[in-house]
Amino acid sequence: MKTREPIYAVAIGIGRSLFAAWRLKRRATGLENIPATGGAVLAMTHFGYLEFALVEWQTWLHNRRRIRFMATKRAFDKPGVGWLLRGMRHIEVDMSSGGAAYANAVAALRRGELIGVFPEAGVSASFTVRDLKTGAVRLAAEAGVPVIPVAVWGGQRLLTKNRKIRLRDRFGVNVDFAFGSPIQVRPDDSVALRTEELRDELQSLTDRLQADYPVDGTGEWWQPRHLGGTAPTVEEAAAAETERARRRALADESTG
Repeated sequence: MKTREPIYAVAIGIGRSLFAAWRLKRRATGLENIPATGGAVLAMTHFGYLEFALVEWQTWLHNRRRIRFMATKRAFDKPGVGWLLRGMRHIEVDMSSGGAAYANAVAALRRGELIGVFPEAGVSASFTVRDLKTGAVRLAAEAGVPVIPVAVWGGQRLLTKNRKIRLRDRFGVNVDFAFGSPIQVRPDDSVALRTEELRDELQSLTDRLQADYPVDGTGEWWQPRHLGGTAPTVEEAAAAETERARRRALADESTG
């Protein structure tokens, strides 16, 4: 029997109210792949900053299951935000020492929790799936649970990297979800190969959502370049990320 979690319930209510106010148009496929019970790793695409809330919303609407997300220590250190994250039992990740977070996630999976991760480890400004970190597959293998690939398309039109989006442009946005078939990972599997398989599946799900999206993205900033949009190419996005990292390093040196 589920225990009551009032903070989680309030957060879900706020999210539902916000998305209803924005009149988001939601479509989803593969909902049957969200397990009704038991642990699983939800490995999600990361094209915007609201995917965690959107997937949480869709999952809650489907079967009332709660997702525990792995979030950076920086987020947990923010006043108010940290209190909310802890109240929702999300998992704090210290990038300088991730062992404790990994152990906590494995324990949660073994207790039957859903753990949400973004294996790209950052927002993809090109709106294509980047190379993945191996953490999602390693968690699943150690805990003995499946990986559920999850693609979200349209969420980047609400809030994303390097783009100021006007409030009025958030109204009536189509947000589509695809929950892929569970990927079973054995302890003796190649982590690298299964991670590449996961990346291919996430890109395949994304391709399908993009092909079926009801809004023409030709010439739009939120559409990948190879589909006629004006988003940066993979190479351009990588170069911009490298330059941002260089500037951050210089800024840290000057204040250190």
